[in-house]
Amino acid sequence: MLGRTTRVLTFSLPPEAAEEIEKMAKSENRTRSELLREMIGVYKERQAEAAWQDLFAFGDKTAKRYGIKNEEELFKILNRTS
Repeated sequence: MLGRTTRVLTFSLPPEAAEEIEKMAKSENRTRSELLREMIGVYKERQAEAAWQDLFAFGDKTAKRYGIKNEEELFKILNRTS
């Protein structure tokens, strides 16, 4: 016999949040599990976007510190030979 391909978790939510999940799942004709899996995916995407924004801000700050005005200038610096 094959084992489960999923794992059952138990957690608590405030009644309002639990009701909201129930309503959302019902209105979309989905299970709570499907809805929560999608929510996790959206959360992970938001985390990745936040990490990208942090990296972009670091690059922008660094470019300003070194007076790099555009990608062309950056590529010239990166391709210089010592």
